[in-house]
Amino acid sequence: MEDTKPVRIKSISEFHRLRGLSKPEHPLISIVTKDDFIGLPGQSTMNAVFDFYFIALKRMAGVKYRYGQLHYDFEDDGVLFFMSPDQILNIEISEKEDAPESSGWILLIHPDFIWNTPLAKSIKQYDFFDYSVNEALLLSEKEEITLNGIIESIRQEYGANIDKFSKRIIISHVEALLNYSERFYNRQFITREKANHQLLERLEKLLTGYFKNEDLISEGLPTVQYVAEKLNVSPGYLGSLLRTLTGQNTQQHIHNKLMERAKERISTTDLSMSEIAYELGFEHVQSFSKFFKAKANVSPLKFRQSFN
Repeated sequence: MEDTKPVRIKSISEFHRLRGLSKPEHPLISIVTKDDFIGLPGQSTMNAVFDFYFIALKRMAGVKYRYGQLHYDFEDDGVLFFMSPDQILNIEISEKEDAPESSGWILLIHPDFIWNTPLAKSIKQYDFFDYSVNEALLLSEKEEITLNGIIESIRQEYGANIDKFSKRIIISHVEALLNYSERFYNRQFITREKANHQLLERLEKLLTGYFKNEDLISEGLPTVQYVAEKLNVSPGYLGSLLRTLTGQNTQQHIHNKLMERAKERISTTDLSMSEIAYELGFEHVQSFSKFFKAKANVSPLKFRQSFN
């Protein structure tokens, strides 16, 4: 039985060594191409936790990645995904006799490389580092060419003679890569209209059913994590998609559905505010009144009086 215990890879040099690669030209940043990164000698699987950022563009037949709870085959053109430090990646290798020509690259960036730069803070704002592999970015040929050009610029810069400008230039290229990726994800949210529309319908159905639950006081309000798991997507991806399509994040959608249910109960029943608050999962009527007024700009009682 194969050992599937995660292997923690602390440095880029260690990654190169474990992969049988030559020493990286720079200890804190490296680009590995498909020709370098094929197979795991003597292994068919490997679980790894990296202490550095891992950005990969893949078209690799015979290689499956498991990230989170789902598998993903990198056999489509231009599939890009992102991992931040401390996330677990599972790699499975399978041989294919008729495997087509594959290509791709991996950009490895240690946090120490971006330390004390604006990118150290701004990199946390890119939600796609928390997406699952099944939510990878599917690139068009033109988009792939754009990113490949940036990667080549990074490679040329750290492969040249390092001077006082090198780090700043490389950081600017990395920022460009991330900004283009964010733009391309935004495009993907918009162009995959059918799939996204179905996800919004499922979200609506999920929240409607949840707030009709008569045992909300014990269940509590649905969390973003709960909603994402039920929809089989990561919280970050769901939030990004909703902001792009509706201008609101997941928490706002949850609150909107809660308000919809609250208004319905206030305007169509004779229940007291305490009873309605309890029914909707609030332990105290004061908390419910504060929430309602913040959202509707009017108290629950005045809202009810407007129907009389």
